[in-house]
Amino acid sequence: MVPMSRYIELHPVNPQARLVTKVVERLRSGALVAYPTDSGYALACAPGNKEGLDRIRAIRQLDDKHNFTFVCAGFAQVGPLAIVGNNAFRLIKRLTPGPWTFILKGTKEVPRMTLNAKKHTLGVRIPEHPVAQALVAEFGAPILSSTLIRPGRTAPEAHGWEIEEDLGHLIDVVIEGEVASIEPTTVVDFTSGTAEVVRRGAGDASLFE
Repeated sequence: MVPMSRYIELHPVNPQARLVTKVVERLRSGALVAYPTDSGYALACAPGNKEGLDRIRAIRQLDDKHNFTFVCAGFAQVGPLAIVGNNAFRLIKRLTPGPWTFILKGTKEVPRMTLNAKKHTLGVRIPEHPVAQALVAEFGAPILSSTLIRPGRTAPEAHGWEIEEDLGHLIDVVIEGEVASIEPTTVVDFTSGTAEVVRRGAGDASLFE
């Protein structure tokens, strides 16, 4: 029999601390977790977890040009990860927390395997979602993440039970919780020095027009 994931229901506004702690313990021990955010579901593992990264790549069919995202509790956690210019600093501070992913150059503190192989870039995200915030707060550091968009689709997953049913054999923990939007994050690339919208999503891209 194929092993299935651990299915956990968390309160969408006040996630139960005891259950959050259990999920974070699994993350620290190498688990791959599907969790709700303000823009659909995402997959997460601990930074430095190469097997977790490889499993995300396999599920989403990604290549080494993909920018994995570090999900942060607040702006203070961005500095050690990414090189942030003045323009990016002001805009990220103004737009977060929210449904945005910002592409930035990684610092030397970041494991190379988590960076875009060619450009040495990464994504940074500060979500406005109680479950995502609770996980990062309990973990005590940013977690490595990628929006859960299945191959051939454009929208992220929106229901934990569907993920459990279809992908439970590939994921260790599935958290059931509400998502604020079924659109993916809006992705803004700052690596050229100016802001370039590379994916339109739940964040209002007209702010950059």
